[in-house]
Amino acid sequence: MRIASVDILRALTMVLMIWVNDFWTLINIPKWLKHAGANEDYMGFSDVIFPLFLFIVGLSIPYAIENRLVKKQSPFLITKHILIRSFSLILIGVFMVNYGTAHHESILIGKYIWGLLMACAVALIWMNWKKTSISKDWYIYLQILGFGILIFLAIIYKGGTEGYDWMKTQWWGILGLIGWAYAANALLYLYSKKNIVTVGTLWIILNILSVANQKYSIPQESEIVNIFSVLFTGTIPAFTTAGILVSLLHKKLSKTNLKLFYAILITLGTINIAYALLTRPLWGISKIQETPSWLALCTGISMFLFVLLHYVTDVKKRTKWASIIAPAGTATLTCYMIPYFLYPIWVLSTVKLPEYLNSGFTGLLISLGFSFLVVFFTGWLERKGYTLKL
Repeated sequence: MRIASVDILRALTMVLMIWVNDFWTLINIPKWLKHAGANEDYMGFSDVIFPLFLFIVGLSIPYAIENRLVKKQSPFLITKHILIRSFSLILIGVFMVNYGTAHHESILIGKYIWGLLMACAVALIWMNWKKTSISKDWYIYLQILGFGILIFLAIIYKGGTEGYDWMKTQWWGILGLIGWAYAANALLYLYSKKNIVTVGTLWIILNILSVANQKYSIPQESEIVNIFSVLFTGTIPAFTTAGILVSLLHKKLSKTNLKLFYAILITLGTINIAYALLTRPLWGISKIQETPSWLALCTGISMFLFVLLHYVTDVKKRTKWASIIAPAGTATLTCYMIPYFLYPIWVLSTVKLPEYLNSGFTGLLISLGFSFLVVFFTGWLERKGYTLKL
């Protein structure tokens, strides 16, 4: 069963993510729209988008796993799917985050060709070839080619300010963080047998870990600890756990007592926002520092947004307005990857827009238009059967 509000919230978030990710091309835009700096006690509009997407990942997990259980898939096969999907997200995320720190002059083919080939490799490996017109005899060869390209890119990679660094996990990248949060939460949901108490307990534990990480930062000596630090620090996976908790409450109450469901979410959202504001003097509100106050504030906002969209789309059935962005919710990875093709091509073309088109309100409008064009192109690819699937 698909919940309209989940798909629409995912689509809206993806459109906004593409928009804010394009802000690097703009000048003279309001500070409140941009990411806050590393040492700022502040949250810009851009700092809400990623937590909202993590929350949506959690909203989707129960329905995705239930669909597999209905199809009589064993826990072993579902676990295998979860681990492969998580590893895929982490792998793509590592390549993407290293693309950002690549040293153009030191790489054999230059940074932008490197980035374009990376995007091509991702498409070759994770394309849902079964939906295309390509003969099935070619599937495995196309995927092998994709992996070959990734290996080649890893071999020739040079990064850092002087071009001396090889690829590093760094902060895992957006997709990598999603991969870690998805793995931990999907496995917990599967093996907790949909137990809302277990999920709620994990959510509280992750919030406590977020606080503990501010007071006693994770030691950096152990490489193993560093690898799993996304989970140990609590903040990132907590957004996804909150989404699972909301989905379980929805399953339990939406058909029998919708008003109680809304009341619980509004109460939880209010508590989170109040907690964020009360604890702000202790840690500040910072995405880069992953503070507990930022976690609580974004969790509260996510809960309020879900209540609003659920009422509009699932109760009042007003969904036509969202049809224009639907591909961003159904072919999300495809939508996210398209700019990774377009940006290198744009830079390599040396074509530049006049400065006034990249500035202020005009620049923001053009950037938003770019986001919608990406979504429309995603829809066209989806209709032709070319979508990425993990």
